[in-house]
Amino acid sequence: MSSDVCVLSVPRSSGVPRRRWWSGLWAVPSVRWAVAATMLFLGGLAVQLSGGPTWLMWALYLACYVTGGWEPALEGLLALRGRALDVDLLMIVAAIGAAAIGQIFDGALLIVIFATSGALEDVATRRTEDSVRSLLDLTPEQATRIDADGAETVVDATALRVGDVIAIRPGERIAADATVLDGASDVDQSSITGEPLPVATTSGGTVYAGTLNGTGALRARVDTPPGQTVVARIVAMAEEASATKASAQLFIEKVEHVYSVVVVGATLALFGIPLAFGADLQPTLLRAMTFMIVASPCAVVLATMPPLLSAIATAGRRGVLVKSAVIMEKLADIGRVALDKTGTLTTGRPTVTDVVAIGSAGATEVLGLAAAAEQHSEHPLGRAIVAAAREQGVAVADVTDFGSRPGVGVHATLDGRIIEVVAAEKVADDPRIMVPRSMIDELGGTGVGVRVGGEVIGVIGLHDRLRSGARDVVGAITVVTGTIPVLLTGDNHAAAQHIADSVGIRGVGAQMLPEQKVDAVNKMREDGAVRVAVVGDGINDAPALATADVGIAMGRIGADLTLATADVVIVRDDLAAVPAVLSLARRVRRVVIANLVIASTFIAVLVTWDLVGHLPLPLGVAGHEGSTVIVALNGLRLLSSRAWPSDH
Repeated sequence: MSSDVCVLSVPRSSGVPRRRWWSGLWAVPSVRWAVAATMLFLGGLAVQLSGGPTWLMWALYLACYVTGGWEPALEGLLALRGRALDVDLLMIVAAIGAAAIGQIFDGALLIVIFATSGALEDVATRRTEDSVRSLLDLTPEQATRIDADGAETVVDATALRVGDVIAIRPGERIAADATVLDGASDVDQSSITGEPLPVATTSGGTVYAGTLNGTGALRARVDTPPGQTVVARIVAMAEEASATKASAQLFIEKVEHVYSVVVVGATLALFGIPLAFGADLQPTLLRAMTFMIVASPCAVVLATMPPLLSAIATAGRRGVLVKSAVIMEKLADIGRVALDKTGTLTTGRPTVTDVVAIGSAGATEVLGLAAAAEQHSEHPLGRAIVAAAREQGVAVADVTDFGSRPGVGVHATLDGRIIEVVAAEKVADDPRIMVPRSMIDELGGTGVGVRVGGEVIGVIGLHDRLRSGARDVVGAITVVTGTIPVLLTGDNHAAAQHIADSVGIRGVGAQMLPEQKVDAVNKMREDGAVRVAVVGDGINDAPALATADVGIAMGRIGADLTLATADVVIVRDDLAAVPAVLSLARRVRRVVIANLVIASTFIAVLVTWDLVGHLPLPLGVAGHEGSTVIVALNGLRLLSSRAWPSDH
């Protein structure tokens, strides 16, 4: 009756034109067949109530059988051909059995309700397909490319390449993920990130394909190929999620085949045994057909996937991409979260906070010489030192013979003197210069030493900026999981402890290599027998993310390997999305449990009623299909914006 799909709705503010709801419904074939079956049923009922010709009544009812039952009958026969007993076939057999004993009205009513229920599920499926298609349609077909000579050329958006410069005019949809080179504007990113307010964007900012430019003009450099934009990744992950099934769903489907055989066996027994003891044919067959209907596990089958996929869609609208239903299921069981520091709890953009001069050199001289040596470096610390010098108006001299040693530092020559900027640990406790380690530790963040001609002239302290609201996020994770997160970082102990103290984390692992992070994750899992989630962004986090039960990557600045390894990607680097998606997953589990209870209760009550009393076939049909609709709608409630924890 239903397909496993991922419903990914486009927010109302996205600007995507919407079809009128009735035209969308009529486009679904099963809706047209269900309407036709209903009209034929009503025609047959009118003839029956008015005392019209019996042949006409039967003709209308049988036509109702054909229009409403041919598709599930075909699906059931194909399943039977594959040696599987489908619940659709049980419904059709029950309807035919009712007609065989003259209860054509009851059988036709079963067909109508069954066809209507199937049509409602197909409408949800079509909504999914339309939503994903609408998301793809957000990206414009054409873009204005600025050539090397400054000329503007209109090209297909699919022809853009990394490094191309594009012009984005006021009111245009942006054709690619790009970095703004020039201009200022407010960009509506609600279709991608779910953020309701336009984002002020200037030079150096990032814009996404499919978002809507405001009143300003922008010039931007394309950062990603057309097939790897955020929009394309959302669609790809939605398709990947809809292609997977949660373990609960797989278990239910495995049991369903056995259960369906048991139902058929019980139906035959309920029919054959009373007949052997002289029971009348018609009431016995009617009771057996009613039992087959009410015992069918349609509602149980729909108990798990609709809520899981609805939650995946809701998370996707908030910029959180959950790669599969299995992952959403695992998120509900997370009992411990391990956080990386740089780029996760912090912004990943260090700034100079302290310049300590040693000897006769002044702080300005220390910063200027360090900036001169670092000006050709690509290391984040080097860029931060150069930026600090320029912000303070310190002159940065030209140097020669620049070189760098990974893990040690950089060196360059200025006026015949060798300037070195090295890790602070390289100069701490040096007996020749008496730089005590306590001075390094007091800096609290990351320290570098500055040497000229082998003599240390100063130490520079740098801090990574803590993300806004990081402490609240740590508190929220603690509330959701019941345990305080831990911090795992490759940074030094002083910097790690400073950040941990700032956000309320007690467990800290510092100066950890990738394999040490993996060992730490395995130890947490062994010690506590809990599922562990790791949140990170760098290449060095990828092994830990792969080892964890669930790996969560910060998507905007995350390394490609990390994004590929992660099970969950937070597109807009909103750290608050971590406790939100954990909370959503727990709500999904509650809905799944409620659905299973509802479905099982309906089956138990209706089956008991039929076995020990007299359950009218129409009432049995209404109860069975009603439970299916209730379960499906209960799962689809998670599509609401209120399902995302931060929205209420």
